Amino acid sequence: MALVEVRNLTKVFDLAESSFGGRRAGEVRAVDDVSLDIYEGETLGLVGESGSGKSTLGRLILRLIEPTSGAVVFHGVDLLKANGSELRRLRRDMQIIFQDPFGSLDPRYRVEDVIAEPLILHQQIIEQKGVGESLGRDARRQRVRELLCAVGMDESAMSRFPHEFSGGQRQRIGIARALALRPKFIVADEPVSALDVSVGAQIVNLLQQLQRDFGLTYLFISHSMPVVRYLSTRIAVMYGGKIVEIGSTEQITAQPQHDYTRKLLAATPEMAAS
Repeated sequence: MALVEVRNLTKVFDLAESSFGGRRAGEVRAVDDVSLDIYEGETLGLVGESGSGKSTLGRLILRLIEPTSGAVVFHGVDLLKANGSELRRLRRDMQIIFQDPFGSLDPRYRVEDVIAEPLILHQQIIEQKGVGESLGRDARRQRVRELLCAVGMDESAMSRFPHEFSGGQRQRIGIARALALRPKFIVADEPVSALDVSVGAQIVNLLQQLQRDFGLTYLFISHSMPVVRYLSTRIAVMYGGKIVEIGSTEQITAQPQHDYTRKLLAATPEMAAS
């Protein structure tokens, strides 16, 4: 059974008002009747050009954006029908790694507080409901140390602020925060696109290691076919808000069926020649 089941998911945005006060007629179908499954323990790579709807789809799956129509089932539960308390419980198991390591960390917080924030919020829910694992301050600090170690950083980072770190280090901090509640499923939304090639490769290798260590399932979103091929178990190709092709990594890269997939591969010389 799939860990995540997406069925006929659609998101329509109305065109915004113009700067002259008039409203332009029409709408944008950012995600258009998308259906797919994500299986436990796999990495499903979602690839397509900018504006294809990839990031919107990732946020819809996590219900960070409300869909226009469709269904998302996580671990047998329909997310779109979940109420507040049930949705908060499910969100423990679903997290996101954002594209921008510079904008996704609150500059006012020290690294310890950035990573511990999900634990503190969860602690408040436990105190309200009287159920679940309770973590005191010392236990939270130890969890933060362990998470920093897991992403290749020293505990000395705990007392420092995000602006004191490089882009790759900030992304590692963001990954540690995403792991704080020990989720089952992570949407990695273009996590290396803002980094240079060598640092991005280190982050991709880290994600692979964390998947093995923590038993994670990924939806890995990227515009880079080589990165997606390297990391993914299966690949879904998105164009114009639709999934135009989905299959194993070998099938998609060796025997693409859709013209758009072939264009993506041809745009990367080393893949077109392989």
